[in-house]
Amino acid sequence: MSNIVPISDLRNYNDVIKKCQSGSPVFLTKKGRGRYALLDVDDYEKMKASLKLMANLGEGEKSAREEGWLSADEVEASLGI
Repeated sequence: MSNIVPISDLRNYNDVIKKCQSGSPVFLTKKGRGRYALLDVDDYEKMKASLKLMANLGEGEKSAREEGWLSADEVEASLGI
């Protein structure tokens, strides 16, 4: 569950940090609009890894569309399986 708090709550930053747990980011608002997000470091690293994986999968799909798909037998042969 996410937490939405005004940025002025950072005066008591310990309280805000306590709300920021794995799977539960804290969203800070400024003048009533979303402005910043505080994430647990593990969540941040997982998000970065997911974005990298998605980018690599996109590159692979683009390459396959341009150069052609490989059959399972071709993949196994190239891996020496």
